[in-house]
Amino acid sequence: MAELAIVRTLKNAVSKAMLPVPHNSGWFRVLEPFTGAWQRNQSEDFGTVTTYPTLYACEMRITKDIGKLPFVLKKKQPSGVWREVENPAYSPVLRKPNHYQTAQQFRELWILSKLLQGNAYILLKRDENGLVRAMYPLDPFRVEPLVSDSGAVYYRLHTNNQSLLPREDKELVVPARDIIHDREITIFHPLIGVPPLAAANWAAVKNMRILKSSAEFFGNNAQPSGILTAPGEINDDTAKRLSDYWNENFTGDNAGRVAVVGDDLKFEALAHKSVDAQMVEHLKYSDEQICQPFGIPPFKVGIGTIPSGLKADDINLLYYSDALSDRIEAMENLLDEALNLSADLGIWQDISPLMRMDEGKQAEVESALVKGRIKQPDEARLRFDLEPTAGGDTLWGQHQDYPLGVLAKRDDLKPVKSAPEQDDATAKALASVIAQWNTHKAITAMREALHE
Repeated sequence: MAELAIVRTLKNAVSKAMLPVPHNSGWFRVLEPFTGAWQRNQSEDFGTVTTYPTLYACEMRITKDIGKLPFVLKKKQPSGVWREVENPAYSPVLRKPNHYQTAQQFRELWILSKLLQGNAYILLKRDENGLVRAMYPLDPFRVEPLVSDSGAVYYRLHTNNQSLLPREDKELVVPARDIIHDREITIFHPLIGVPPLAAANWAAVKNMRILKSSAEFFGNNAQPSGILTAPGEINDDTAKRLSDYWNENFTGDNAGRVAVVGDDLKFEALAHKSVDAQMVEHLKYSDEQICQPFGIPPFKVGIGTIPSGLKADDINLLYYSDALSDRIEAMENLLDEALNLSADLGIWQDISPLMRMDEGKQAEVESALVKGRIKQPDEARLRFDLEPTAGGDTLWGQHQDYPLGVLAKRDDLKPVKSAPEQDDATAKALASVIAQWNTHKAITAMREALHE
């Protein structure tokens, strides 16, 4: 962290010229349906909403699927084909981003920060040559983008144990070159991403309240609430005493007990039964709304049924194009820029674990690619963890097959001209040959007759 020491020295000199990016125009951290809801205990805290089953399933599905796609360093060959390579300057940090995370855990935390907060911040640790040797994911709540008067971007980092930053200062200010800032759609400000959770918030909150109400309903032995009525007027003290008596003795664990009341008191239910409330339809509709901002087909997280006609490959391709491809592309581009790769090097994420087919389907596809001269036999065998074979490193074709260019140059394939198109010399020469042949045949026949 040699550069961080320099940043601390310059921090006081540049802090007055930098202004924080306003967060209040973007994603709110307090989920309040109206002002003052938190004080009335009518708001849902962040941790509660993110654990709603459908929302959690969307977050987990995208996070886990991108997490299992390994980073691959490729080099562009003179032929234009990209091939996987090893490079001591870049490969180690791609395999082990930091000392406390595997590459899979690193990718998962990166994507999870984007899905929940709209922004992922990765601190880069460089060596004396400027090469990145470690990458540390930061808590988005403790990072603040800054913009200087000249338009330069910096980031204020509030230190904590998760970021593993030095604790002698309460905060650090680092330049943008030392931060990977991956963000979702930037609706309000180019440096502030808005997460899918912002759009799925109210649908999740509504379903959370339905589930809470349902839990209380069935915790009350599925007995609806109601009112006690009396034939005459009663004062407030009597009404409170009767209400307390009823709540203490005939609700919760005591629901279902026989109530004996006098003075012609009657209990009238107010709420409908759960069957009449159509909670299932409400939950399903809101669950589908939750899936929309994440780009996940609802049936991918267990909502509804798979549309007829869709195969497993079609489902994976639909899910990849809508929910994963743009986030994967963003990671690749940001890493290329952060590691300062040359034009002939690039970081890719191997999507083969995601698009993995059953063995029979995979064998069919690989066989077709080999027969079509698209893949070498050894390349197809590698997909099945099989060793190379003799001659498997070249493309094979049948003997009678010729390239189109060769066929175009062959004179023997040109059609013979018809008789009317032949010139007189050719016709005379042909007639002479025919006459000589006929004469030869006649002489041969005569000799055979004399011999007999």
